Amino acid sequence: MAAREHNDVEILEDGEGPGAIVSFPFDAAAVERFRDAFPRARWNDDLAAWRIPGTTAMLRAARWLDRELPSAFSLADQRGRDSFSFEPIVSPYLEVADELVVRTPYSRTVVEELRAVPWAWWNGEDKAWHVPFRSIDELRRRWPAIEAAAEYSEPEARKQRREAAKSAPEYEDAKAAMTERRRRRYPVPASEQPPLDRVLMSHEGPLVILEVTGEVVPAETAARHYPWSSGQPDDLVWALWRRPMHDELVKTWPARHPAAVSALLRGWWQPTLEELRIARRAARSLERARETRHRRGGSDDPAG
Repeated sequence: MAAREHNDVEILEDGEGPGAIVSFPFDAAAVERFRDAFPRARWNDDLAAWRIPGTTAMLRAARWLDRELPSAFSLADQRGRDSFSFEPIVSPYLEVADELVVRTPYSRTVVEELRAVPWAWWNGEDKAWHVPFRSIDELRRRWPAIEAAAEYSEPEARKQRREAAKSAPEYEDAKAAMTERRRRRYPVPASEQPPLDRVLMSHEGPLVILEVTGEVVPAETAARHYPWSSGQPDDLVWALWRRPMHDELVKTWPARHPAAVSALLRGWWQPTLEELRIARRAARSLERARETRHRRGGSDDPAG
């Protein structure tokens, strides 16, 4: 049986859902005990490791390995403590307890860096990452990026960036564009109105048109937020829209050829297969994120 060079537990979230990847030095008895403890675990030849499904898989696997390999971990942790004593990480974001405790403002970079540290795990109760001393070398290697990202994400630093952005010339344009987008309206030619309740492609991405209101689009609004419409000779009216769901995108029949110039000028067209593929990936990712937040009941676990 192949095995990774080091003991390792990683969070995994792929097409099969959340889970953990586990590897440990091969031992027939240990493998038997592992399979008894995790009957749903499956061996992955590509990763040369075991995959355990479930949102709590990483924590359960880490606890199992802690229990099964106490002597090896104890020695590694002691070496890590000695290394930390000789060369400590001095930072307001790091506390020393039974393990190293990392507590920072939320940052995607911090999450990605700590996920890459072996045995690091998120403690939702005290809202902090815990890193055993055995992982000190990898934590030390990644600490400059972690600390820089944490400082960048401090509320005061974010406030300063927002204030600086407000003084930039493009701030008002960006604010106006965001306000317009939240209205969920889209200009269409009065003489070539799109079909309702069908997935269409537009200059704003995939849309499902809910209603054409008939209200005329002001020329200034069209020129400022929809510059593609400048070549449209017909009057423009507002159409209300929503984003299509993943299932709708899967069922949508693709166009055989890219949109003609006339379709681009009118602002809507039948999507091509490549456009649908991109939209499906985006919709699937968004829906998974919503499902994860719902499953966790609004938890602020940054590992998700």
